[in-house]
Amino acid sequence: MGAVVALSTLLDAQQVWRGRAAPIPVGEQPTGWAELDAALPAGGWPAASLSEILLPADGVGELRLVLPTLARLTQGARTVVIVAPPYLPCVAGWQQQGVDMRRVDIVTAGDNDVAWAMEQCLRSGSCAAVLAWPRQADDRTLRRLQVAADHGQALAFAFRDRKHLPHASPAALRLELEAAPRAQVWVRKCRGGSVPAQPVPLGRALH
Repeated sequence: MGAVVALSTLLDAQQVWRGRAAPIPVGEQPTGWAELDAALPAGGWPAASLSEILLPADGVGELRLVLPTLARLTQGARTVVIVAPPYLPCVAGWQQQGVDMRRVDIVTAGDNDVAWAMEQCLRSGSCAAVLAWPRQADDRTLRRLQVAADHGQALAFAFRDRKHLPHASPAALRLELEAAPRAQVWVRKCRGGSVPAQPVPLGRALH
């Protein structure tokens, strides 16, 4: 039987490999929410891609999820476009969250034209992010938005009813937002990694 050697002796002599915890990836497009960034394979929003955010209803706080990103982009003199929002943004509230409203453009469009307008903005290459609430968007339409986001190197956010969750989506990222009893998001699909088994609480955003 071999002699007993203290583990500290082996470590000090560097005869045992000591692993280190892998650092949390820092993405090109952080969400501004530390726990969400840690849960996503890209360390944030998938760059130049479509993110689909599923909601129980419009106006449940979905913009709170993306406000840190809009603040970061507009402070960097990048343009953000909002297509046909169901409610007009609260200018004072957005400014308080750090969004430079001089860099925010709002586009009006009918229900039949929301996805088309979103696609044109994404393809233009002049927008850092485009947000819309398309009510008429099938798999083919969403795929065109994904391609347009890649072409224009922009972030695309499509806010949709969570009734669409059972249907497959070409979006690089799918999140389901829950507003009650507390604000949290479920990652339903994420490109490049496994889907977390637990929801991600939305605590305090990082600015």
